[in-house]
Amino acid sequence: MRGNIVQTPAWLRPMESILEDLNEGLIIVDDQLRIIFANEALIRLGRYERADVQGHTPAAIFPQEDLPYIMRQHELGQRYGRHRNEFYFPRKDGQKIPAIFSARVIQGPDGKEYGLVTITDISAQKCVEEQLRESNALLEKRQAEIDTELSLATRVQQSLAPRNLLWGNLAFETYYSPARTIGGDFSVILPEGNEFLNLAMCDVSGHGASSALLANRIYSETLHVLQEGVKPGRLLRRIHDFVLDHIGVDGFCFTMAAARFSRLGHRVTFAAAGHPPAILVSKGVVRLLASQNGILGCLADNAPAEAADGIDLVTHDRLVLYTDGLVEVFNPSHEMLGVKGLTKLVRESAAQSLEQMKRSILEGVTTWRNGPPSDDISLIIVEVR
Repeated sequence: MRGNIVQTPAWLRPMESILEDLNEGLIIVDDQLRIIFANEALIRLGRYERADVQGHTPAAIFPQEDLPYIMRQHELGQRYGRHRNEFYFPRKDGQKIPAIFSARVIQGPDGKEYGLVTITDISAQKCVEEQLRESNALLEKRQAEIDTELSLATRVQQSLAPRNLLWGNLAFETYYSPARTIGGDFSVILPEGNEFLNLAMCDVSGHGASSALLANRIYSETLHVLQEGVKPGRLLRRIHDFVLDHIGVDGFCFTMAAARFSRLGHRVTFAAAGHPPAILVSKGVVRLLASQNGILGCLADNAPAEAADGIDLVTHDRLVLYTDGLVEVFNPSHEMLGVKGLTKLVRESAAQSLEQMKRSILEGVTTWRNGPPSDDISLIIVEVR
């Protein structure tokens, strides 16, 4: 030993060249925690002179307040023969380098126990972690803003959904549920003076925010057109032309069904385009009212005709309008409920009250469906009283 320098034991010298070539910092300490060897990677990491390290204990390198922690880690290594922990390695200038300390007790040829400690610089990983934390904080903040916006959009969209209604001799039972927070279905129930009541149901392609925005725009235009007293067939044409002229999104399409009831409820004019067939239950007989036109909005030359069906109704007749979220559902065997299955549910519940009939239909669909809804659901049942 010269001065404060502890000489490397003779048994270790043949291995020095190998240990010096390691990419990670490495120290070997004796039973008094004196450093008897430190490789070049460790010297570079701490920016020390070898004399600053060789022969010294942790007390010469680490601040006094950190020594109790270091001694606890040393005791764990002694107890179990090996230990690994994350801490920091101090540079000569005081900078703290985040590092992984991996210690192992070894026995030297001289019969003494030594501690072999590798020190891995994890500054790059910590930098990435910090960047990820900052990014995650920004994402969480943005997600909170989006959640707030979606919550408001949900309340707005739910406020537009029609409510149960009694009008003249007609009773309306309604239901709406988006597959996500907001959706692309909408319905309108709008009296036209004291003589007529208009009903429109629309299903916009896609799901989520974009579909909801498009649906809300079409909703406002539908409301505007209905306030002009436009009849169902003409309504479909007007909305189709509006979408082509003012929205014009490639591949965007929608379906719509429209009905115009007389106040006494004994006459309805019905028109639909690409929409699932409405189901009419009259005197115990079930009849499907199919669309007269294909889907709307995607092709200019697919403009709907303005034809509509005039249908006479009697007391206790019920008309069921819905979107495909009620029929395009699959059971665990991958069988679709379809219009046929929904018609069966309608027929079986037609003698119940309107509210109970609605519950029975929805419960029947839920029982059939495997998993949560994948599409928006709209349902309106109209009864002549």
